[in-house]
Amino acid sequence: MRLSTFLPGRLGFGSAPLGNMFRKIPDEEVHATLQAAWDQGIRYYDTAPFYGAGLAEMRLGAFLSRQPRDSYALSSKVGRLILDEVEPGSREFGEKGGLFEHGRPNKIVYDYTADGTMKSIEDSLKRLGVDRLDFVTVHDIAQDFHGDAWLQQFDTARTGAFRALTRLRDEGVIKAWGLGTNRVEPIELTLALDEPRPDGFLLAGRYTLLDHAHALQRLLPAAQEQGVEMVVGGPYSSGVLAGGTHFEYQQAPPGIIDRVRRIKELTDRYGMSIKAAALQFSLAHPVAAAAIPGASKPSRIIEDSAALEEKVPAGFWADLRESGLISPHAPLPGGA
Repeated sequence: MRLSTFLPGRLGFGSAPLGNMFRKIPDEEVHATLQAAWDQGIRYYDTAPFYGAGLAEMRLGAFLSRQPRDSYALSSKVGRLILDEVEPGSREFGEKGGLFEHGRPNKIVYDYTADGTMKSIEDSLKRLGVDRLDFVTVHDIAQDFHGDAWLQQFDTARTGAFRALTRLRDEGVIKAWGLGTNRVEPIELTLALDEPRPDGFLLAGRYTLLDHAHALQRLLPAAQEQGVEMVVGGPYSSGVLAGGTHFEYQQAPPGIIDRVRRIKELTDRYGMSIKAAALQFSLAHPVAAAAIPGASKPSRIIEDSAALEEKVPAGFWADLRESGLISPHAPLPGGA
């Protein structure tokens, strides 16, 4: 099933910050942020067991328990299991290793098998307090594995998670499945398979103003040809496009800071917000069904909603392209 047939609206809510990403977030701030999202009409919520070792799912579920289940769409991920045992010390998750140091201390293990997939969904449903998920993605294949190791993990997912999710979709338990990753390669490989066939994918950080050329080369043309749609994760590139200092989950390097400065000079010249440029650019590609910025403050939600509706002059897009800040092959809003 195409994602756009059941995702309500083009702006969703990415719940990674609710897992205490980068900082310890008070429960009342979490609730206020989720309430702001609901009040702004956001009805698509994405989460994952990895976010704070289950904390984001628990917090999101506590809020959504007050809403009718048919009034929103919900997605989560498989590929990691949250164990009851506590894991002391730092965790080895590559570039994401320190993201959730303020989350729950439970041990997290990779499991892309069919049994692990079913267990992951069962656990997510319990933490969320719901009876079903709409969209399920296989999380972070290739994220922390190098050389042939990620291909081995991919093969486990292909014969395990992919087939389990295909069965759940065909049985009507879920509406769609795909991959959720910040690497294009595993999604490209999945789209090249004869079967199982994904319905969509969640691509985080790889289709933004700052990083989109790789996705435009093969992935997005293949997805468009096959009718497979994309949820854009991280449209603000870990926050650096929204006034923050992080890029790729780390402190932004000088080259990125300079690129953001140049974009900001253009948005200032046209009297518009850089958030509007970032969000509308990511949604302009024909395969983009929705974008899910992360937020942990109510004010950010209001900014996102305004950015989606803000009028961006056609001249801005022309100048952005002429300056070489975006690929000449990137589709632009309104065909600019």
